[in-house]
Amino acid sequence: MTSAGTHDGKEARATRVSVGIATRGRPDQLAAMLDNLAAQTLTPQAIVVCCTEPRDVGAVASDPKVTVIYREPGLPRQRNGILEALRADTDWIVFFDDDFYPDPRWLETVSDTFTANPGIACITGHVVADGILGPGLTGGEALACIAAHDASGGDWMEEGLSPYGCNMAFRRTAIEGLRFDERLVLYGWLEDRDFGAAVAKRGGRRVKIGKAYGVHLGTKGARVSGRKFGYSQVMNPVYLNRKSAMTARQAIAQIGRNVIANLVKSVRPEPYVDRRGRLLGNLIAALDLLRLRLTPERAASL
Repeated sequence: MTSAGTHDGKEARATRVSVGIATRGRPDQLAAMLDNLAAQTLTPQAIVVCCTEPRDVGAVASDPKVTVIYREPGLPRQRNGILEALRADTDWIVFFDDDFYPDPRWLETVSDTFTANPGIACITGHVVADGILGPGLTGGEALACIAAHDASGGDWMEEGLSPYGCNMAFRRTAIEGLRFDERLVLYGWLEDRDFGAAVAKRGGRRVKIGKAYGVHLGTKGARVSGRKFGYSQVMNPVYLNRKSAMTARQAIAQIGRNVIANLVKSVRPEPYVDRRGRLLGNLIAALDLLRLRLTPERAASL
């Protein structure tokens, strides 16, 4: 039998965690993700969903456990809306993508890690399978991957890594006053890296831990066009370099990987990736940079 003291302690801890989810155009995926989130061993004090219009959330709007807010489209803008909606007593804020399935102990594990390590400002979990690298995964496949994952070797922590936006958590006091850069429009390519760099400049530790793991479905629906995304693939790394959020070497490597992949695969593109559109966006961004135009927000108008 659970003692009253143990129960009270867990409930007190549970009231300090808030989960934020930015979504657009995928109400069924959002509902499935929230159903999966209900299995967490640590119940969050709040779940804040930021969307752009009512049809983004569908029936989720009537869920009493979920706070729905509205912002103009754009991942950084929507995540800023979530930050502004946080309760004052929040200790840590967790950002999940609407197509990320966390292990049931994800929130509890991250909460315990923050509590045991006061210097940690940012935690990213371990993605055991990522559908963004292929055609995408189903919810059933994600649950099977989580069930099959051997967590016995997961007691590791890597320092100094940029957060991965599909599953990242921040100590609220470490990000007080910080906001995601809204010039990184639409999908916000590299917005997580930019925000993580701002946290690091304040002296906060950024870590990745093996005990908090999950699966990113990489759902293809409602993603931005290839041309817009390709523009961001080239423009955003240069913009982040100018902000000192990426080194020149990192920016060049990032751009090189993207452009080479688009160039090579545009001959026989995958059915789920607009490689030729991305390549065109890469070229438009390169021409803008040659004209000394540092304009990440232009992606929205292409």
